[in-house]
Amino acid sequence: MGRTDIDPGWVGEQRYAELVHQQLRKLRVDSVVVGAGTRQSVVGEVHVSRSAETLLIASHLDTVPVDNMSIDPFEPRIEHGRLSGRGSCDTKAGMAALMAALERVLARGSLARNLVLVGEADEESSGSTGVRDVLLHLATRKIDWAIATEPTELRMVNAHKGTAWARVEAHGRACHSSEPRRGRNAIVTLARAIGCLSELSDQLEQHAYPGLGPGTLSVGVVAGGQAPNIVPDRAWLLMDRRTLPGDTSASLRGEIEGAFAAQGLMDVELSELRMGKHPLFTAPTHAAALACQRALARCGLNPDPVSVAFATDAGLFAHEGIPSLVLGPGSITQAHTDAEYVEIDQLERTVGIFEALLEGA
Repeated sequence: MGRTDIDPGWVGEQRYAELVHQQLRKLRVDSVVVGAGTRQSVVGEVHVSRSAETLLIASHLDTVPVDNMSIDPFEPRIEHGRLSGRGSCDTKAGMAALMAALERVLARGSLARNLVLVGEADEESSGSTGVRDVLLHLATRKIDWAIATEPTELRMVNAHKGTAWARVEAHGRACHSSEPRRGRNAIVTLARAIGCLSELSDQLEQHAYPGLGPGTLSVGVVAGGQAPNIVPDRAWLLMDRRTLPGDTSASLRGEIEGAFAAQGLMDVELSELRMGKHPLFTAPTHAAALACQRALARCGLNPDPVSVAFATDAGLFAHEGIPSLVLGPGSITQAHTDAEYVEIDQLERTVGIFEALLEGA
């Protein structure tokens, strides 16, 4: 996640990618490690026939940091039906279940779908470098659909919002605070801009996307000024924008700059806008969703589709033309926590779901 203050031995996905690569080789699965430096991903491919459907299942290799965890983050522990440790829920359980399912299906000789198994780097930073490396490697392959193994409590997620991040800067003119009218207070200007953004947030609430609700906007960081006795000539904010299908960098920039222009704010600029993860929407009637529902039903689980608030790499796969879903063991309420865990029962059930999918459910 871009940290420079942690042990270099903890940084990067290279060793994990290599471990999965070696495990796949033991199963006689074609496998390759892709990506540069320590931010490496792994891709394994098993083919039944050219006419068979090709399913890509991806589980990200990275985790969030381990600061202030109340458990040993790197010493897995099984207790009370739970496996604890950083990444146990988000998303090492998904990869473990997939590897176990693949081993069983290959041993039975019952594989009915071509499988592309992906362990991607750099999901948590929203940069998704790993997915881009994987897609470049798979550029000549035809992928029919994909699953990202994020923690969904074994529910099939067919829709989620995307992410964007923006920096807004206000400009003024500095002067001595004893004569403030000789300057232009950038903090006051930024406060007006925040008011505009609040109104824009209210407007967004009026336009819901079916199954996802409205896009959202939240100002998360505000800063500016140098000292109490100086009228500030600069102030800035950082904002989070949760996006919907159809939102683009141009459309987001237009709505923000339009809101400022409508209020006559001339000393405010949208200095930076970064699009993060893409939103996801796969119709519940799509063949991918129907296949996933059949697998869930076969395992005695609720097959009904749901939407979630968090974003995943499934949005990027979908953006690149691969219909995608999200499904995996664990709860998002446990992800990123100081005592992260996954229920072992859910982990074992996920093995059964993936077996059903690989065998053609």
